[in-house]
Amino acid sequence: MNKLLKPKLNQGVYVFVLIDHIDGINEEDILCSFKEDGRYSLILKKEFANKYDMSYDFIAAWISLDLHSSLNSVGLTSLFSQALADNKISCNVIAGFNHDHIFVNYEKKELAMEILKRLKF
Repeated sequence: MNKLLKPKLNQGVYVFVLIDHIDGINEEDILCSFKEDGRYSLILKKEFANKYDMSYDFIAAWISLDLHSSLNSVGLTSLFSQALADNKISCNVIAGFNHDHIFVNYEKKELAMEILKRLKF
């Protein structure tokens, strides 16, 4: 472990929604989608969820790790998820091709950033 994670707080407020179909939703409004059990889990800005009258209960901040990581990396998710859990911060992780993205409770975003800035991988 010798590289900083280089967390970056992205602008905006994000929510997770679960819907039956994506018809009528502008693809540009969707940050991330995952189809499971015939339904769609979406991550989108809160303003877009409100625009489409979607219900949600988890309001999140989006933190990207600018550390270039591989999909084969071992231990990175464990490192930051444990550090956040030790501080009572839940995290929802999306692994992109080059970077990991973490969604944390919006109210705890500053504390999450402080914790992540200190971590090395």
